[in-house]
Amino acid sequence: MKKLDILYEDNDLIVINKEAKILTISDQKGSKNLYAKVSLYVKKQNPHHKIFIVHRLDKDTSGLIVFAKNIKAKNILQKNWSMVKREYVAVVEGRPASSKMRLVNFLKETKTHLVYVSKTGKEAITNYEVMNTNGKYSLLKINIETGRKNQIRVQLSNISHPIVGDKKYGAQTNPLNRLALQANYLEFKHPITKKLMQFKLDIPKEFNEIVRGEK
Repeated sequence: MKKLDILYEDNDLIVINKEAKILTISDQKGSKNLYAKVSLYVKKQNPHHKIFIVHRLDKDTSGLIVFAKNIKAKNILQKNWSMVKREYVAVVEGRPASSKMRLVNFLKETKTHLVYVSKTGKEAITNYEVMNTNGKYSLLKINIETGRKNQIRVQLSNISHPIVGDKKYGAQTNPLNRLALQANYLEFKHPITKKLMQFKLDIPKEFNEIVRGEK
């Protein structure tokens, strides 16, 4: 694992730019995960410091993730999580027929942890807008109204435009050797100070390159 990319830190929370191919947290002791790495970081500052999970990103998704540094901050953030503005960027295979769309589906999960679209289950709402395309690949800006497991990946696959590198959900290509999905914008009220917090990452260079046909 690389060195932690810390974008913001105070007494109540810490915002990290998560690399791809690392779990947010793991049930298995000793396995590499971001929670353990951040916990080690804060314990070096003070052995009594703790880290609390607020939300998660899929293992193969990179980008913005916030951890709480006390239980009060965790509870307030989670209670108001539906008010948090979250945006992603992704490269998908092909060119969506609609340049902008609101996807609404119900999702279920198999015993082997594969999420799929069903007539019943948990509602998932994903909005996308095409930012650039070369026909073979398209760069999308995405915001989500719900936070279901794998929802972006499943819903885009369901319209026959899986995310590049997402073999699990039907992608045929993996030119970037990673899942082309990044959580690149977070906006929320600070749980204690109530100050508006905004964090934005640049679109990964390789995302733009593949859509411009440079990869």
